[in-house]
Amino acid sequence: MDYILGVDGGNTKTDYFLFNTNGEFIDFYRGGTCSHEGLPDHFEGSYRVMKSILHPFLEKHNLTPQDIKASVFGLAGVDTPSQKARLEEVMSRLGFTNFRVVNDSFLGIKAGAPNGIGVCSINGTGTSSSGIDDEGHTLQVGGIGAIVGDEAGGHYIARQVIRAVFDEAYRFGVKTSLTPIVFNYLGVDDKCYLMEKISEVLTTRRLDLTKLTIACFEEASKNDEGALQILKKMADNLARSAGGVVANMKFSNPVNIIMAGSVWVKGSCPVMREEFQRLMEFYTQKKCHFIVLNTPPATGAIIWALELVMGKLPPQHLRDQITSAVLREQDCIQAS
Repeated sequence: MDYILGVDGGNTKTDYFLFNTNGEFIDFYRGGTCSHEGLPDHFEGSYRVMKSILHPFLEKHNLTPQDIKASVFGLAGVDTPSQKARLEEVMSRLGFTNFRVVNDSFLGIKAGAPNGIGVCSINGTGTSSSGIDDEGHTLQVGGIGAIVGDEAGGHYIARQVIRAVFDEAYRFGVKTSLTPIVFNYLGVDDKCYLMEKISEVLTTRRLDLTKLTIACFEEASKNDEGALQILKKMADNLARSAGGVVANMKFSNPVNIIMAGSVWVKGSCPVMREEFQRLMEFYTQKKCHFIVLNTPPATGAIIWALELVMGKLPPQHLRDQITSAVLREQDCIQAS
């Protein structure tokens, strides 16, 4: 029996999945981050962490990395060619042979696109956009910060909520119902103390992304102009990046646009999604097929590894089988 490995490595957790080439689940392990950006010893830390997990994980099944037929590592922090090369060296040192190292944003394409081709717009805590085109070429736009337009995600929303309140108080901003919410959140009853409290929150890193993100969506649903402006601006930022992927690659119509990450999946107000979809077709001048990714991105790593073995995208029944197994295992972890 031949085996494949799929790894989804984020900035907080990493999921390791072992399947066989019949698409049957073998084992699963969830560990902490293996990202070179989140470890004190950087790329050497990625090697150290993955070796400490993968070697015993495989030894349980009398396997070594050399025994794995194909593996795909979707990792946070694979944003540039040099980072990709360094992490490929890590996988080779670990003993893997037939493998792919990609940014974790690419996994959404293999997990969500019916033909394994398209663009993935990540809108979670942070943001990035990636694409796999009709010729198999890959491209990533963003992922390294605001300097390249990464102005979306929960972190962006939370900061913009506070900014909107400060703008109303001191910078001729629109009146917004976010103001009493932020005042209460900061423990402020007079705007004279607003800047001091904002400074305190930022320096102590006590910014509650979830609470302020939810507030923005709730107030936008009530047609608050300040909240709507935040969501529409973010939709434009996301469409420019994802649209840039489309414009610089070769896609047939319609283009699959996978919308992944907690803000896309859980956002309660449709304004942001509708604006993003409108702007994507406006910027690219292409018909787009939008798919909200409700399956774990780790699914994409396993499907891609099986594709490396088969030489083509696995049939739908195998992809469904893989997706069901991943959902089952991740549900067990979350319930424990």
